[in-house]
Amino acid sequence: MPTWRPTVRRTVMLEVTGLHAFYGSSHVLFGVDMRVGEGEVVAVLGRNGMGKTTLIRSIMCLLPVREGFVRLDGRELRGFTVDAIAKTGIGLVPEGRHIFPNLTTEENLVAMAANRNGTSKPWTLARVYEMFPRLAERRASLGTFLSGGEQQMLAIGRALMTNPRLLMLDEATEGLAPRVRQTIWDCISTLRSLKQAILIIDRDLEKLGEFADRQYILEKGRVVWSGMASDFRADGKKLEAYLKVSGAGVSGA
Repeated sequence: MPTWRPTVRRTVMLEVTGLHAFYGSSHVLFGVDMRVGEGEVVAVLGRNGMGKTTLIRSIMCLLPVREGFVRLDGRELRGFTVDAIAKTGIGLVPEGRHIFPNLTTEENLVAMAANRNGTSKPWTLARVYEMFPRLAERRASLGTFLSGGEQQMLAIGRALMTNPRLLMLDEATEGLAPRVRQTIWDCISTLRSLKQAILIIDRDLEKLGEFADRQYILEKGRVVWSGMASDFRADGKKLEAYLKVSGAGVSGA
């Protein structure tokens, strides 16, 4: 069974234990165990169809959990509604962005504004616009008229406006132009320096190697490898076997 070995001693924030999930009668996740500590960046890797997005959906209770537990700060989340999950302090940047197309950029951001945990320096419109100046320029534009890159920035900004304790990013750089991808990675770098806890799915192994403290590899719905970033870089054979690495990329979610 994979073990949790943080680079420094951290309080466990998110704990997933023995998680089984299904789509109808199709068994997708098989006893998944994983942890995210306070201020830690954790990456989930694997080829297409291995269960990464299903794991995110299960944590958010978008998909019912048949067996196992999902706990945030020791509090069981199984059976919560999606809005109740958000109120616990989990912010999601979903695959496909899912912004509100008929609201303006600023309305999308304001609609999600909350500081339920009483953060001393909360994310505000001004801070999001400082992170993504392009959104400030497009603040009056409807979501449907934003480019793909602008929509992705908006999806991240919207999640930050909830002032999450844990931010989950599902393929946040997929399909974007190189310059926009770099903007997203710069954002993640800043969040990491602010000790924001992050659970991330992405195809770019090189970037994940820079920012992630630990990685998990999913294979057919099971955790088949977990370890520190240094372990991940050193274990070339398992990378090849489970991820089919070619250069810096990998087939994604």
